[in-house]
Amino acid sequence: MKRMIGVLICAAFLLCGGGFALAADQEPIVIGFNLEMTGQVAAYGQAAWEGANLIKDIVKPEVLGRPVVFRLLDNKSDRVEAANAAARLIEHDKAVAIIGTTISGNMLAAGEVCEKNKVPIIGPTTTNPLTTQGKKYVFRACFIDPFQARIAATYCYRDLGAKTAAILSDISNDYCVALGKFFQEQFEALGGKVVSVTYCKAGDQDYSAQLTEIKSKNPDVIYIPNYYTEAALAIRQARDLGITQPVFGADGIATEEFLAIGGSAVEGVQHTTFWHEKAAVTEIGKKYVELYKQKFGQDKEVNVFGAL
Repeated sequence: MKRMIGVLICAAFLLCGGGFALAADQEPIVIGFNLEMTGQVAAYGQAAWEGANLIKDIVKPEVLGRPVVFRLLDNKSDRVEAANAAARLIEHDKAVAIIGTTISGNMLAAGEVCEKNKVPIIGPTTTNPLTTQGKKYVFRACFIDPFQARIAATYCYRDLGAKTAAILSDISNDYCVALGKFFQEQFEALGGKVVSVTYCKAGDQDYSAQLTEIKSKNPDVIYIPNYYTEAALAIRQARDLGITQPVFGADGIATEEFLAIGGSAVEGVQHTTFWHEKAAVTEIGKKYVELYKQKFGQDKEVNVFGAL
């Protein structure tokens, strides 16, 4: 996820650049960052901020002789905090554009504030189509959930040869529920059958009831479109119960934290994601990837680049 967030932040930076020429004095131009630095999905926000700071070394942001500065606010992985952070960045810090949030629920809240104030905001990884629907000032630098869920379903059916599937979604998260719905629609349209749909909630620690149900249905593949903590815990418990079928996830598990929590249980888990280093075709993109590898190591991910 970090590689992905790094790449997407850069795109947002370039997209927002068009508004910088409006100011004429020598005050710094402020780009706000409304990120999940703490809370449930802190890994996403921290990765975004990491990538944003690296891109400054490449772009050396300056417009009409005026320096571009970044202002960061932590939305604590919370919708209300995300809206408040957007308002503060606009009203107090005079941000001309905002990068983040990294998750769709928070973007829905922050986007309303930005739309009202006519300040562009770009989500590097906000995949819910509703985040930009009907909006003039809200953007994304990634694919949308119907796309990634349908790609996942097609891959499971055609490439893995799965004819039956089970879905375990976080019912407290619209992102997870929507992905499960889109996956089921595509999988069954291809001729497969979803034999079990079960739900959990964010923060759950025990998945035995859902996994017992899934095990009884003996599906060919299990789709878990949840965030990294819940997904990793569920997969660990699934393996402990003797469930050996392949597991497929979504972009929400593309973090090092998923690997740390899941350990050996998540080896072989596949997922949809935003970007791969071979997709870097521009000179600035290639330079960013190389610098990221030098600074953070080859195995780290970079996802903020695209939004900047």
